[in-house]
Amino acid sequence: MAPKVLISDKLSDAAVQIFRDRGIDVDFLPDVGKDKDKLAEIIGQYDGLAIRSATRVTPTILEAATNLKVIGRAGIGTDNIDKDAASKKGVIVMNTPFGNMITTAEHAIAMMFAVARQIPEASASTHAGKWEKSKFMGVELTGKTLGVIGAGNIGGIVCDRARGLKMKVVAYDPFLTEEKARKMQVEKVELDELLARADFITLHVPLTEQTKNILSRENLAKTKKGVRIINCARGGLVDEAALAEALTSGHVAGAAFDVFSVEPAKENPLFALPNVVCTPHLGAATTEAQENVALQVADQMANYLLTGAVENALNMPSVTAEEAKVMGPWIKLAEHLGAFAGQMTDEPITAINVLYDGVAAEMNLEALNCATVAGIMKKVNPDVNMVSAPVVAKERGIQISTTNQDKSGTFDGYVKVTVVTSKRERSVAGTVFSDGKPRFIQIKGINIDAEVGAHMLYTTNNDVPGIIGALGHTMGDMDVNIANFTLGRSEVGGEAIALLYVDAPVPAEARAKLAETGLFTQIKPLEFDVV
Repeated sequence: MAPKVLISDKLSDAAVQIFRDRGIDVDFLPDVGKDKDKLAEIIGQYDGLAIRSATRVTPTILEAATNLKVIGRAGIGTDNIDKDAASKKGVIVMNTPFGNMITTAEHAIAMMFAVARQIPEASASTHAGKWEKSKFMGVELTGKTLGVIGAGNIGGIVCDRARGLKMKVVAYDPFLTEEKARKMQVEKVELDELLARADFITLHVPLTEQTKNILSRENLAKTKKGVRIINCARGGLVDEAALAEALTSGHVAGAAFDVFSVEPAKENPLFALPNVVCTPHLGAATTEAQENVALQVADQMANYLLTGAVENALNMPSVTAEEAKVMGPWIKLAEHLGAFAGQMTDEPITAINVLYDGVAAEMNLEALNCATVAGIMKKVNPDVNMVSAPVVAKERGIQISTTNQDKSGTFDGYVKVTVVTSKRERSVAGTVFSDGKPRFIQIKGINIDAEVGAHMLYTTNNDVPGIIGALGHTMGDMDVNIANFTLGRSEVGGEAIALLYVDAPVPAEARAKLAETGLFTQIKPLEFDVV
């Protein structure tokens, strides 16, 4: 059955067609996002939800979204999505951070010109029939210092455009390396230095606990007298009340804001102040940008629903379409290893360590980690997936660590999962063969070579004669067909294991008969999702 997507906000017709061309059923209901009751009533039918800013995805909506796998936001901001609730539900949240980069950067530059030359006030005055030429004395941008807070995708474009305007550019960004700053031809500085030197300051960072009120009352006091401040990023980055006071006192010469701490902004301390330019969150409001983000979100959602590729996800590691092709069997292996360890462990797990060897160590380890943890957590919650598993593990206080190493043995690469409890450590390792099939290659340090099946039986015993006969005879008596039979031992006469791949679940009666022989120290049925 083809995946089904709901578009609940206004989106380009071309985006709708992308879904249809990819074989995805799509319902285009652009007004339903504004009706939370109607949305909750119908959302259970859909695998994907494509939205813009009007639809609010609340815990109530997510609770009703029984089949939902992915939410795609055509745009950058996802404040209208409860990402914690989505993660717990196992729903991927993705946005489109690149579709409106140029548009938003251009708006910031336009706002900088507008506030430098008092264009809105001069325009209003002239429209009113006045000719107040001497009233609107502006400043040039050429030769001025622009302080860019956040030199990522959009901030980087602003830096480039500002250099074209012959401005000196200084940038504060904890993630900006000196090498990257040199390539961008900007000067990397600390925040206090930027505040002291900049003639214009523009913000291009997300709103987080670290960036909230980054231009606080205290930091505004550190700015150069006569500075002009532009915010086309997120409301809440600037203390608006403190900025209003600084504008009134003359310490700040002007401000240009496209975003506000409360939106829609019907009232704000900045409104009605002289030389303050305000626009209603127009950063991405160009025909080109809206088309770009619509096409991008449709492509991303279709790729995920059809191939498993994860792009621009906010609550899961991204896996490109190319990675998905190569990593698919390894992700499945990681999930199987986790499922084995999880099913074998009855006491609470305190830690998980994943060792990646050889080619496995060169892959997208974040995605492999999520798959491993999902396999382990399925025993606790059968509905858990790669999105929700890390959340479940964190809630339970489980520590997760990884180790990488170069190729160390026979296999080009392998993955080894070790779970730790208060009583023991248990490990299992596996690899992917050239045929793309995951295999178990080691359990409890004992080497084996076992294909993974939907129904399996794991036993441990002392290395003595009669084990194969007991297992084969009992399965035969119970009419359980053995598809594959693997044995391993630590040493002659030492600890031994057997792993049977069978065509049907092993009945409790069969397990009881095996226990009656006295040959086995452990008998454990296992189930794996091999689809």
